[in-house]
Amino acid sequence: MAVTVDVDIAVDSRELPGISDFEQWINLALKNHKGESEISLRIVDKDEIQALNKHYRDKDKPTNVLAFPAEFPEGVDVPLLGDLVICAPIVIEEARAQQKAIHSHWAHMVIHGSLHLLGYDHIDEGEAEAMEMLETQLLATLGYPCPYQ
Repeated sequence: MAVTVDVDIAVDSRELPGISDFEQWINLALKNHKGESEISLRIVDKDEIQALNKHYRDKDKPTNVLAFPAEFPEGVDVPLLGDLVICAPIVIEEARAQQKAIHSHWAHMVIHGSLHLLGYDHIDEGEAEAMEMLETQLLATLGYPCPYQ
């Protein structure tokens, strides 16, 4: 499986993981996905993610991660799985508030968003448990603790 990750950083990058980290986490999340894949990852500030959240989800507040799965008409074969938008200030604030290592929380948010692009969700309890278990297993392979404790 070949995964192409297009990273666009629209914020101060001093407290961000490296591009290779983002690529590693996305590749890990997609390890069982067959075929060629492409994901666009944009790292943004609170204003941008709030505008996107309001426009696409009718929620006028910032959030940590938004996932936009690609949708193409039948017969169009494009490897783009979709777009991930992650709010750097919120990820950093959440990690500090929850007393988590920032790098670990970044890994969680990238893996979480990537799984959304594969169709995982956490709307109902059963789906949430399956998604959380997979996230926990993937993070454990990197030596990170369970993000839900």
